[in-house]
Amino acid sequence: MDERGVAGVVLAAGAGTRFGGPKALARTPDGEPWIARAVTTLTESGCREVVVVLGARADEARLLVPDTATVAVAADWAEGLSASVRAALRVAESTSADRAVIVPVDTPDLPVAAVRRVVAASVTTGAQTLARAVYAGRPGHPVVLGRAHWRELARTVHGDLGAGPYLRARATIEVECGDLWDGADIDRRP
Repeated sequence: MDERGVAGVVLAAGAGTRFGGPKALARTPDGEPWIARAVTTLTESGCREVVVVLGARADEARLLVPDTATVAVAADWAEGLSASVRAALRVAESTSADRAVIVPVDTPDLPVAAVRRVVAASVTTGAQTLARAVYAGRPGHPVVLGRAHWRELARTVHGDLGAGPYLRARATIEVECGDLWDGADIDRRP
């Protein structure tokens, strides 16, 4: 097993049409940018490097990304979620990590404990890992992808589909996290 560690990835490239604007610009009720919260969650979970993938209104969103994270811009972000996943995996390739833990920016309430639990389930499989959090059996985030899958996944994702079909077609470790959080992403403004 390769133990080079885990890179964190925040997917924040979409236009957020149902939300009313890019979620990369969203803030918690107390004013904390969702992007900053996601970076902090991944860092506190043990990620050595964190990458934030931007797209829609990237210049504005870049200002909200903590200095501790690397920014990648998915120039083709309008093609859908797959563009963000491809951009994230391209940047992850340049890291020393053997796994990448992926979270969407619209999960600002994601607890560090859920990320740690899913990452812990990936330790024995390292670069071969496919793991995801489930909430009362319902698939959610975070998702941990081992390096051995990055290139194939980047080739196979398309449109507004992320890694879900790839994960369903393979032996993916499901890690129950419903005792920690409900797993809900935020699609519409409160």
